[in-house]
Amino acid sequence: MRGYRYLLGCLASGVLLMTGGCDEPEPIQPGLLGGWTTAGCEFSRSPETMTIGGRTLPVTPKDLDAAIARIDKAGRSEHAASYAGIEVDQERVRAIVYRVPSAPLDDLIRQAAENTCVFVRDAEHGLDELNAWHDRVRDDIAAWKSRGIFIATISARHDGAGVEVGTPDVQRARVELPEHYGRKAPLIVVEQGPVVPIARTSVPTAPPPGG
Repeated sequence: MRGYRYLLGCLASGVLLMTGGCDEPEPIQPGLLGGWTTAGCEFSRSPETMTIGGRTLPVTPKDLDAAIARIDKAGRSEHAASYAGIEVDQERVRAIVYRVPSAPLDDLIRQAAENTCVFVRDAEHGLDELNAWHDRVRDDIAAWKSRGIFIATISARHDGAGVEVGTPDVQRARVELPEHYGRKAPLIVVEQGPVVPIARTSVPTAPPPGG
């Protein structure tokens, strides 16, 4: 899959995890954010938690985690023209799927969700299109660098809004990328400095016997 964050060679998960700041579920706006939910959303559920180091953290229930895995796997392998990505909302015990409207994909989501709660929302672009743009910009990194624009990250948005291009040269990139790729290219330029590797810390060694 290419719907990942490109950090000059580093990969990250394509599933977004939401863990806090959630109160009441926001209303779904028909035609803008999709408009339907699975049958499992009719039931209220309490979030599950676990305690690590004295801190209580939300966790994804096993049945929801399994449903997410089924939807994400099938979405990427069988419905990439429509499927864009998925969020995990642990506080509300639900998943949110973004897809370009597609009856076959919707049927798959209903079946894969089983008794879990899945919100379905409209997306502007599917993975196939986003992956193609991701790869095209990635292949042009050296060319953009020669023109004075450093591209630090490239990431296909899980909500299908477009491909985020991170660069410290934001103002120039927002002018020159659309001029090069076309005004309708689904590229979202964001400010991002160079990726700095985490410094390796040395591990103290035990003194030699008798030392």
